[in-house]
Amino acid sequence: MEIAYCKRFRMGIDLAGRDLTPRAVPCGYDFIGWEDSLLDAFARAKYLGFRNEIDASVFPCLADFDGCRRLMTEIVAKPGFLPGATWLAACRPDAKSSVPVWRRRSRDIASNERARPDYCGTVQGVRDQYGCGAIQNLSVAREHRHQGLGTALLLRALAGFQQAGVQRVYLEVTAQNQNAIRLYRRLGFFAKRVLYKTIETSCVM
Repeated sequence: MEIAYCKRFRMGIDLAGRDLTPRAVPCGYDFIGWEDSLLDAFARAKYLGFRNEIDASVFPCLADFDGCRRLMTEIVAKPGFLPGATWLAACRPDAKSSVPVWRRRSRDIASNERARPDYCGTVQGVRDQYGCGAIQNLSVAREHRHQGLGTALLLRALAGFQQAGVQRVYLEVTAQNQNAIRLYRRLGFFAKRVLYKTIETSCVM
């Protein structure tokens, strides 16, 4: 099978002196810090945020829940995992929304889970061997976007890095993901390097 190359940017930000005051929580949503008991919730939020995006072609583990759970387990097991930079966004079941509840729920969520929060966004943070912070898999489910959740999650992660004494943070983003790139630049990230990831041509979106 033919191979194509996906262009990605490595972006960075210096945290020294930055005001990382969290944005107001959007109405009907909560932000939850890392707890071991929430691993499946973090994995589900990751899956719902990436399953229909190009990153699921670049990184196939993001295309299904089991893959996201394995990835989340690996992230948590890293020596530099930072719980303070790892957050989950949840929409309360009784929250008012212009989108009907039946549309906001993923079809693969069992009916007996309908009373639970709708886990719809996540970000994870890791400190690498050089003492820099690495943002892992910031994502928001499509039906919950354009409400400031991505910005709020990222600011909470950056504040967690700052509190842990991390001065520089980086992330990687697919070049086609212009919305994400605009968000990162607005918050102060700048491009540091261009990377290329191999993918199967049949998976290119």
